[in-house]
Amino acid sequence: VGDVIDIPIAHHDGNYFADDETIARLQGEDRVAFTYTDNPNGAKGDIAGILSANKRVLGMMPHPERAADAGHGGTDGQALFRALSGVLTPA
Repeated sequence: VGDVIDIPIAHHDGNYFADDETIARLQGEDRVAFTYTDNPNGAKGDIAGILSANKRVLGMMPHPERAADAGHGGTDGQALFRALSGVLTPA
């Protein structure tokens, strides 16, 4: 929590947008999974990723798979995959 990682984005026009009430509800329900430090795309509330109401589905704009190997320019995405693998269970 509170870590800053460098993850590529690959979108020109995409950003998260919702009305102020929805943003406040997402924040109040602790459903904002990621935020941008520099907000390169104008996402409302600096939101880069959100969780579904049951917190089992993650939607995000950044691409951690593009930062999972040093040969591709970075490894910050590995932390996300390690964290996810620690909480995922087989069906």
